Amino acid sequence: MSAVRGLSRRAVLLGTGSALPRRRVSNAELAETVDTSDEWIVERTGIRSRYIAGEGETTGTLAVEASRRALDAAGVPAAEVDLIVLATATPDQTFPAVATIVQAKLGIPDCVAFDVAAVCSGFLYALTVADSMVRGGAARTALVIGAETFSRIMDWEDRTTCVLFGDGAGAVVLRAEETEDRGILATRLHADGRHNELLFVDGGVSTTGTIGKLRMRGQEVFRHAVVNLSAVLREVLDAAGHDPSDVDWVVPHQANKRILDATARKLGLPPERVVVTVDEHANTSAASVPLALDVAVKDGRVKRGDLVVLEAMGGGFTWGAAVLRI
Repeated sequence: MSAVRGLSRRAVLLGTGSALPRRRVSNAELAETVDTSDEWIVERTGIRSRYIAGEGETTGTLAVEASRRALDAAGVPAAEVDLIVLATATPDQTFPAVATIVQAKLGIPDCVAFDVAAVCSGFLYALTVADSMVRGGAARTALVIGAETFSRIMDWEDRTTCVLFGDGAGAVVLRAEETEDRGILATRLHADGRHNELLFVDGGVSTTGTIGKLRMRGQEVFRHAVVNLSAVLREVLDAAGHDPSDVDWVVPHQANKRILDATARKLGLPPERVVVTVDEHANTSAASVPLALDVAVKDGRVKRGDLVVLEAMGGGFTWGAAVLRI
């Protein structure tokens, strides 16, 4: 299938950046305090380590660091950013938005800045919002961020969940350009709120008045993830006018190596075309897609001209995908 072409205003990716906490926690170290083992975790998830935020490290500080690196990579001064959309389920405060913290730390006196909450799909939601605003002329230069400190909502006595998650942040810089086949070509988003009880946090401002802890029924989440992600990937590729065979790289949400493998098989994609960082970073929720993208850009795998697909699914359920030409 050939791509649909035509000169139009698109959001083009100019740079990527990421940030991780200082402390790396291996499976072996985790097993010293949690009833688990390196073998148990690797066999079921593919995870070998994760990064855990320490004193003075927050979703906001990680977001700022990732944003600075993305702006440096793009060669764009912070003052030129007129839109910040930040995805997180673990904000520094109930309000104001973490995006405004990033804005202040970057020294931007005035821009549109807000958070979106779609858990692990948050970055795809944020990217779609920014893309729509750039295409529509409401913004020219956008900073899109996924940042999380999931370690703060973990039940460290629940070995089925606490081994899965880590902290981190990733960011991308988008700029409006008149282009034929570069930038974000298509995005698709979905949600189904009937599955709240399968993946949720058992607390909140207007219910318990507490932060709460993450709860998950892993096997059922796995089943929904493979089906939903396969479907949305086909949907977004059709919308962009491409076949799976056209794709250079898939950058998926890094939840579980088995989900990544199963999704690739359903699409007929070879595993070597899937960017995998879950082994080093674990599941960083909204941060995982931009973090993995930055790793693949920095190590030279993802390069100018490549057709890249991003995808994620998270609590809600929410899920989505995007196709972009780097």
